[in-house]
Amino acid sequence: MTATAAGAKTRDPADDEPARRGGDPFDSDTLPTPPGAVGALLRSLLAPMKARVALTTLWLLLQQAAVQAGPLLVAYAIDRAVPAFREDDLGPLWAVAAGYLLSALASGALQYAFIIASARVNQDVLLDLRGRIFRHAQALSVDFHERYTSGRLISRSTTDVESLRELLDEGLQELVTVVLSFVYISALLLWLDLGLGAVAVGSFVPLYGLVRLYQRRAARVYEERSTAIARVIVKFVETMNGIRPVRAFRREAVNDAEFGVLNRHHERTNGDALLEMARYVIGSRLVANTAVALIVLWGAYRVADGTLALGVLAAAVLYLRRLYDPIDRLGMFLNSYQSAAASLAKIAGLLAQTPSVPEPAATRQLPPAPGELPGREAVFDGVRFAYRTGGEVLPRFDLTLPAGQTVAVVGSTGAGKSTLAKLLARFYDPTEGQVLLDGVDLRELAFSELRRAVVMVTQEAFLFSGTVAENIAIGRPDATREEIERAAKAIGAHDFISALPDGYDTDVRKRGGRVSAGQRQLISFARALLADPAVLILDEATSSLDIPGERAVQRAMTTVLKGRTAVVIAHRLSTVEIADRVLVMEHGRVVEDGTPAELVSGTGRFADLHRAWRDSLA
Repeated sequence: MTATAAGAKTRDPADDEPARRGGDPFDSDTLPTPPGAVGALLRSLLAPMKARVALTTLWLLLQQAAVQAGPLLVAYAIDRAVPAFREDDLGPLWAVAAGYLLSALASGALQYAFIIASARVNQDVLLDLRGRIFRHAQALSVDFHERYTSGRLISRSTTDVESLRELLDEGLQELVTVVLSFVYISALLLWLDLGLGAVAVGSFVPLYGLVRLYQRRAARVYEERSTAIARVIVKFVETMNGIRPVRAFRREAVNDAEFGVLNRHHERTNGDALLEMARYVIGSRLVANTAVALIVLWGAYRVADGTLALGVLAAAVLYLRRLYDPIDRLGMFLNSYQSAAASLAKIAGLLAQTPSVPEPAATRQLPPAPGELPGREAVFDGVRFAYRTGGEVLPRFDLTLPAGQTVAVVGSTGAGKSTLAKLLARFYDPTEGQVLLDGVDLRELAFSELRRAVVMVTQEAFLFSGTVAENIAIGRPDATREEIERAAKAIGAHDFISALPDGYDTDVRKRGGRVSAGQRQLISFARALLADPAVLILDEATSSLDIPGERAVQRAMTTVLKGRTAVVIAHRLSTVEIADRVLVMEHGRVVEDGTPAELVSGTGRFADLHRAWRDSLA
């Protein structure tokens, strides 16, 4: 088979990884949030539970109505019940006592019903939101995860969701209580005495101004605080995940200094938030206390000249205290709201991201396999590729991989080897052209069928927490224990697995830390063999192994590659010996193409690499 490559020489200098460049939104903690995305997210979260939200609101309406009955009963007691008691009429006094008891009982019962109902709604909202973040993050393409760190995703699903929880659990009730109190009390004050009511309502003008000022100033502070928290988490996660190179290169002191800078910035943003809160509380209390003092003085004067009943003044003062006391709690709500708003904007920005490699709307099926062997033909037809951050990695690229052929791809760092593999696995889509599998464009295959047909084994050989058997069966969750063990025996992994404390039921622990690198790679080959793909991609599968481990994996490779179309990316030329064909790549082009024997006997780039490798073994 032949391979040709022609086109521009421009390319990304990084080795098949998108370079970070100025202006990339992924360099910032906050992804762009489309207009209206936060409101749309909240509506979609609450839409499935409209009935429960309505019932919860009803309980709070009734509870506030019961609470606000108290000062009216006080006014009635002062103006009616006490004079009646002096005339030996106990009926009105007993009525006041019964009214107070009933309103207290009703308020308590309705508050209990509200707390239970709101807690269920809140937890369902948070459950739905966490699930959305997790599912959406999994659905996003590989290029997103290569640019957006796992620490930021952790911050979105923990710190930012927790900010929303605080708002739902505490702040939202405070807001609704303040609003209802304002409506109920304003109406009752205006009904009791138009003048007192008008003064009380008028005092809310400066309070509203304070609230708006606080919102504007706090929005900036809380966005900065949310970003500072995320940066602390990112640094912590990055350091712990890289603890080995940290210790190996004595980075502890440097990391401690960098973490200290981030931690102090976080502390400073917290202080700014508290300062804004303190300014709001002082201003609101000043307005509220001034209004109460004016109303009490004016009311007392009117009581003295007989134009206002004493009970009405007492009720008005009680209502004013109830009206102004929640002002501080409104500040706490605004505190929670600004924090939650900044967090929701970040979550909405994350959920607004769309996969760069989308599931096709209309899918096609692969044709039946042409023979008994599982391999299928793969074709790169006029393919160009450039990462979205800029720089063309593959100029025009044409390549045919016949069914069942094992092709080794070698070349210097940045030659485009890993990009070729990622396009074949459809981790990326080509900028131009198409990648075909038995004549079907990969973009027309459903992900489920594509992942059954094409499997990639990477250098890392990632194992998930769980048993050895569960890790082997990842590609075929319905596989029986017999099928799992058969795959392990074929690869040559059965003996060491059986020697583990619980055999196939041994927990490999985090990242497979209970087994060696070579054993992890053998387990990953058993996983690939059990999945039975038509196309297998091995990306530096032996580069991190010692000589005995490499030989064991090479024996496993011979088994797993049999009859399949395979692309083997390798730096170690010992891996190339099992290939039917070798491609040498430079700057996104295939510069040599032939069997290992043909290229070794020639005078080209591969022959030079092979001689250097042989000399290194001498």
